[in-house]
This record gives sequence, structure tokens and C-alpha cells, in this order.
Amino acid sequence: MAAEKAPDTYGITAPYGDELNDDVTHWDRIGEFPHDKWKPLQRSGLFTLPFAPEYGGAGRTLTETMAALEGLGHTSRDAGLNFSASTQIVSVGIPLQAFGSEELRGRYLPQVTSGEAITAHAITEPSHGSDVMNIRTTAVREGDEYVLNGGKMFITNAPVAGLFLLYVRTGKPGAFGLSTFLAERDTPGLTVGEPLETMGLRTSPISEVTLEDVRLPVGNRLGSEGAGFLIMDYVMKREVLFSFAVNLGEMTHRLKRVVEHATTRQQFGSAIGKNQAVAHKIADMRIAVETARKWLYDTGLKVQQGKDASLDVAATKIVVSEANQLTAQHAIQIFGARGYLTGTGIERELRNATAGSIYSGTNEIQRNCIAALMGL
Repeated sequence: MAAEKAPDTYGITAPYGDELNDDVTHWDRIGEFPHDKWKPLQRSGLFTLPFAPEYGGAGRTLTETMAALEGLGHTSRDAGLNFSASTQIVSVGIPLQAFGSEELRGRYLPQVTSGEAITAHAITEPSHGSDVMNIRTTAVREGDEYVLNGGKMFITNAPVAGLFLLYVRTGKPGAFGLSTFLAERDTPGLTVGEPLETMGLRTSPISEVTLEDVRLPVGNRLGSEGAGFLIMDYVMKREVLFSFAVNLGEMTHRLKRVVEHATTRQQFGSAIGKNQAVAHKIADMRIAVETARKWLYDTGLKVQQGKDASLDVAATKIVVSEANQLTAQHAIQIFGARGYLTGTGIERELRNATAGSIYSGTNEIQRNCIAALMGL
């Protein structure tokens, strides 16, 4: 298990469990970002893990960072906050460290690793969803500046973010027509919309971002012009691994809770776990959790070693997101009426799990990718 490989990163958020889990039901009900709960995450050092020490980072590996995020998922019952924390690590910091100029890294990475600046990346557009090849937001070069126009949709962390990584078109449609720019929230012409109401992950705010004659210096571009798709591919692999490592921790906690309930809840003179129908559901949950763990860490190791892992990442995203939904559905059924009550948090986990088959490229898109990689 990951906890045995890297216990020092797995448990870094555990001491902050009481703060993270304070009145989660209330925060879910009102659907607001819990700013005060960001502070224990900052103190834990979670945001420093995969970054170089010269920028305030801890210099940990990709799989060690995954282990820490798995630990967060096990500790924190606020899946929305967990998702925002994962987004914080991967959206701006990861591409900035890999592709940013030294000037940009020196100015912005310390703000990311400290958690002082909450971050977001803007890829999805209102009319295109996962069809990134047809991004229509444009950046036109005028001297030493680019002028950006367009709009983005469903941007995680946008309502609370101070830094944005914008994926825009600088060339013809296709993989080599995209470029990536860093922008501060108060850049003239950049407007963040009101938070959008969501079914789950309600403490992770999302909104629209509009760009109207936004002028950014050439120096705010990450990588060369046309390198946007390369950067996106690098980021999305890590987004899947990081965000779904959180789900693994959440599933592991859920499984423990279900086993405890099934061994203590008595019906017709015996524990309900003695009923084969219940026991089989729990066995299926265990299989789902361990299968998710194997896919996540095997794929994480391949990415960390620089091996081709495109098919593995797509499969991992499908396996873990569907395992999360399956185990959440089984948990509700095993808890019965108690699982249906909002106060137990079981129904909230099903609502949260639903998002996993949609974000980071829908599972349908991931299956298309796998089929294409198989030559179909």
C-alpha cells in the first residue's frame, strides 16, 4: 500500500483532521468555499510537495505527492475542499515549474507552494467541453504583448483564485495551435463570474471566466508559442493522478466505515454483514478499492519514470471514478435509511463521486482515447 511506501507524506494532513472536518454538512449545504479550512492545509505543507526547494517546495516525487493526497482523502470528509487542494497543486504550479521562465517561477511559485495564492486553470469553453482541439478563445500578438478574447466555463477554484493559467488559441485549430499564459486575477479585462450551483463537491467553487481585450506580456507565456497542447497533456496526466488519489483515500475511509457498520448493525439476530447479499457488496467494494489503488500507483510510477502512459492514465481515470461511484452507491444501500439522511454524510459522498466521471475529460472521451491508441 502507498501508506507503507511513503508514510511521511501519507499522514501529513492527519493532524489537521478536526479543523478540516468541522461542520462539513453546513459547508456543503451553503455551497461556499471554506476559507478558514485552507489555512490548515497551508500549515500541513501539502502544497509544497512536488516543487523544488528554491521555490519553497519540499522536492517530493509524483508518487509521494499522490500518497499525501490519498491521505488527505482519508482524513478529510470535505471532498470539495480536497478537490480544490488537488487543483491548487496541479493547475498552475506543476506547469509553471516545468515550462515557465525563471522570472515567472521566481515571482509566482512561492505564492503557490505557500497556498497564499489560490490557483485555477482555464481550459473548458461553453461550446466545446472536452473538445480542446477546437478551443476558440484567442491570443493575438501585438508587439511585446498578446491580446486575449473569449470565454471559459466550469473553472474550478475560479471564484476564489488569484492566479489563472489560460489555454488559448494562437494558431490554426489542432494540437499545435494552442498556447498557455499566466494571468493575475486583477488583470484588466479578466472577469470571473458568479459561483455556479453544483450537485456535489459544493465547497469547490466553479464559475465562468470571461476575457475581453486582456493584454498580457509575452513573458507571461509558458513555453513556446504553440506548446499549449504539450503543456496540457503534461498537466492532465498529473491532474488525473492527483485528484483520483484523493478519491482513493475517500474510498478507503468509506470501506472502513461500511465494514464497521456491517459488523455492528444487528438485524434478525445477527450482524447484517453475515447476510450474503450485504457481504458480497462489501467484497465488491474491497475489489474496487484495491483495483483503483493498483491502477493509480502503477500508472503514477510510469509517469514518474517518463514512460508512455497515455493509455494507462485514461484507464486509471475510468477505473477510479467508476469505483468511487460504485462504492458510494453500495454504502448508501448498506446503511439503508441512515445512508439516505444528509446528516450521516453517506449521500453526500455519492453526490461528490458523480463528478468524477465528468471532470478531467469525461469517461466517454477517455474510452475514445483508449480505442484510438489501440488503432480503432
